[in-house]
Amino acid sequence: MLFNSISFLYYFLPALIIIYFITPKKYKNIILLIASLLFYFYGEPKYVFLMILEIIIAYIGAILIDKYKNQSKNILIITLFIHVFLLIIFKYTDFIIQTINDISNVNIKLLNIALPIGISFYTFQIISYIIDVYNGKVKVQKNIIKLATYVSLFPQLVAGPIVRYQTVEKELDNRTHSFNNFAYGIRRFSIGLAKKVLIANALGELCSKASATSEETVVFFWIFGISYMLQLYFDFSAYSDMAIGLGRIFGFHFPENFNYPYISKSITEFWRRWHISLSTWFKDYVYIPLGGNRVSRYKQIRNILIVWLLTGIWHGANWTFLIWGLLFGIILIIEKIFLNKFMEKLPSFIRRIYVLFIVIILFIIFSSDNMSVALSNIKGLFGMNGEAFINDYTLHYLKSYLPVLIIALFGATPFIKILIDKLRKNKYINGIINILEPILIVVILVVVTSYLIDNSYNPFLYFRF
Repeated sequence: MLFNSISFLYYFLPALIIIYFITPKKYKNIILLIASLLFYFYGEPKYVFLMILEIIIAYIGAILIDKYKNQSKNILIITLFIHVFLLIIFKYTDFIIQTINDISNVNIKLLNIALPIGISFYTFQIISYIIDVYNGKVKVQKNIIKLATYVSLFPQLVAGPIVRYQTVEKELDNRTHSFNNFAYGIRRFSIGLAKKVLIANALGELCSKASATSEETVVFFWIFGISYMLQLYFDFSAYSDMAIGLGRIFGFHFPENFNYPYISKSITEFWRRWHISLSTWFKDYVYIPLGGNRVSRYKQIRNILIVWLLTGIWHGANWTFLIWGLLFGIILIIEKIFLNKFMEKLPSFIRRIYVLFIVIILFIIFSSDNMSVALSNIKGLFGMNGEAFINDYTLHYLKSYLPVLIIALFGATPFIKILIDKLRKNKYINGIINILEPILIVVILVVVTSYLIDNSYNPFLYFRF
């Protein structure tokens, strides 16, 4: 079940909202837990038991860590090993087998294990909880219902953001429900829904056509690169918006996950704005424990490379993800050593062009099934494959998708937000906006519904992760 599906929008969510708000306070977590398990069961019936197993292991492990202080480190290692092992089994087994086959003369049969949706997200949430219990940052949760609710909470289960236990610890016990929270949640969810269905899907369709065409031109390669870059942002940030909105409806405050990354003036800044919950997770649970920047320059470089190797691997079982992560790590190291000092002297627009150029190149690698395809597409950007600069086919698609590209380019910046904030400073205009806002939400739902009914192109990019 996806947030941008008819079954979720018109059956699952309305029914849950009604049941949730008529249920007494002490049973609300149970309702959310049941709903979350049903949500996951709808698309992954057998793997819901895997998630339940991981919850039970985390529950027992954390209690043992808290109870047996003298053995807590050993218990921590064992518990973490189990969760990481399960993640490797279900996500990376075939990748490991294929790699062995490629570098040797053996021919081990692939197991073709289906990737459980959301396993990377809930595994990382479990790991953060266990480590925080060990470090004394959070109290051990002795109520398994509350812990299970935290891990399985459907708004952020399949696409993030990665919500730490300490973020929602208090709200699992006592959260505030109000009309303002509910209204904000609906508004934020609707914005995310529109970003996904009306912008990301259109860009994704353009990317698919660009990838499938034999009429390749230099301009078409650039259209693909820019479109894919924008598609990723609007798709991933849309799911974060919808998750934050849904969380607020049910009384939870999830962290922001995207902050207009394409206005960044360095790759370092870009990763402070892109998938913030993932970046901070690796910083707090890998980079800092390794010594962070409090060690020698050599060890600091080592730490950055380890983090970005793991970041690449986290995104999927493919060499392109691994190389993508390492290249970002290398660029961050170069910026840290000398490039940032040089870039600070340059005009802002030059620095932003540098960031966008790097991101386009690396996201082309990210999008490719293998490095051969990636290198071919990168060469295509510069006409190194012998293709024409532009042709009628390219012009046709450029004209057809130009409106959505323009909207996406503006939407990827804070321009619209700044404009609305300025308008709201006028009391008269603010009143008009408040009146029009609910009408706009209804219009968005109507338009989105028509798109979902008429258009079969509705990809879920997190299937790869």
